[in-house]
Amino acid sequence: MHIYFSDYFNVAPDILDEYGAFNISLINDLPLFIDPFLLFTSKKKKYVKLHDSIIDYLKYLRDLSSSGQVNKGQLKAWYMFPEVRQLWMGYSLKGNHGSGLGMNFARALHKSLNAIFSNFGNEKVTKGSHLEKVCLIQAGVGRDNISDFTANLIKEFLCDYTQRFAQKYIDQSRRKVVSVDKVCFDYNFGVWQPKQYDLPFIDGDYVLLTPKDILSKDESWINRGDLIHNCERIASSYPDDQVRVQLNAYLERTLKEDMSNKKKIKVYAKLIEKHPEIIEYYIRNKEDTGILAIQRSSALVSESEAFYIKQVSNFADQLSSKTDFYSTGYDTLAEARARVIFLKNEIENNDGYRLFYHKGKPIQRESDLQILYRLTWFATPSDFNSEVNNGRGPVDFKISRGSDDKSLVEFKLAKNTKLKQNLDKQIQVYKDANQTEKALKVIFYFSYDELERVRNILKDLSCENDKSIILVDARADNKPSASNAK
Repeated sequence: MHIYFSDYFNVAPDILDEYGAFNISLINDLPLFIDPFLLFTSKKKKYVKLHDSIIDYLKYLRDLSSSGQVNKGQLKAWYMFPEVRQLWMGYSLKGNHGSGLGMNFARALHKSLNAIFSNFGNEKVTKGSHLEKVCLIQAGVGRDNISDFTANLIKEFLCDYTQRFAQKYIDQSRRKVVSVDKVCFDYNFGVWQPKQYDLPFIDGDYVLLTPKDILSKDESWINRGDLIHNCERIASSYPDDQVRVQLNAYLERTLKEDMSNKKKIKVYAKLIEKHPEIIEYYIRNKEDTGILAIQRSSALVSESEAFYIKQVSNFADQLSSKTDFYSTGYDTLAEARARVIFLKNEIENNDGYRLFYHKGKPIQRESDLQILYRLTWFATPSDFNSEVNNGRGPVDFKISRGSDDKSLVEFKLAKNTKLKQNLDKQIQVYKDANQTEKALKVIFYFSYDELERVRNILKDLSCENDKSIILVDARADNKPSASNAK
């Protein structure tokens, strides 16, 4: 079965592991990200130099921005980068084509340069400079943006890293010398230069490997959500007595007991805007606890390997050994259901649920569920498509074998506020738009209360015994190893 890099390029997974590279899927992006803090805090000199090179580029942009207005063309040339799709990582739910870093990111970074990077090299609180500062100032700049930007700025390293592996372990017939755009920056002329590499090549494009020890599955170690969450703690421990009194007085005056979480976040954001020095003390704390970042990323990447690679590979072997699985007796609905049941079993009975937890708390995103399901679709005679839109909104997945055999699959979280509406109305809309009556609704719940909510909705809709609705128990509190959830 051809799912992973090792499959397509006939390389033993152990060799990749020994080299330190993640065995990526070449079916779909995996939700893994490059965290620049792991470069900063690494004991490997080559990683520290990579981080220094990122900071050098930002200092260059800062100096340019302070010298005058930057036009749209310059923003595109210096700030905008495509996703490095050849890494096969990120949040694309179909293949490996993400959106990359657009004009909104370019303007956000440019706007923030003088404000947050003005003291590069002269930090008085933190031990060093950090790219992630931009995501602390600007809401909406997340780990995918930071990862994409980092990947582009260290692309030369990633190409060299992959080329060394390819030339040693991959047959020449599976490699190709290609010109890679925007690999190294010429500071004399202010332009990005291409460079040629001998790289693994498949389906009209090259492939890049990434070292596991610079990857993370969760948010970057330095991130806005964590800053907001720790805002009160930082304010209460601020070293300057006078400023500390001002910060706490503002919070006491502004925060109310019955205030919603959304309004509290606005209060914290306004405080940070007024006192950006809070950011420096937040980052210093993250630097001082950097060893935890390494431990966390290592554990989460290992768990991702165990599920995305080992368990899915086992499933592939099981399906391929069942010679009647793809016989004419299996229509698209049966095939879709078999793969849903596999995921259900792995999550409920084989610790797969742990992928959805961080520090004991559930990370609930429908996109994660969809990626997992996408990975189970291999060696199929069916046409499998994600986010199919026939004019009435996108359905998560459509599986078809000609015009007479089509099935739809929708993934929903139990906490979804529109769950009842979706089950009652939207699924039928999708059926009508795709001219089929075959559909599965897969609902994930993370607590007993969520389960009860789903049961009540199904009862109200008279769907308690509907076999097209499959519930998946992603709870941690009822699993034998729940206490070890990461």
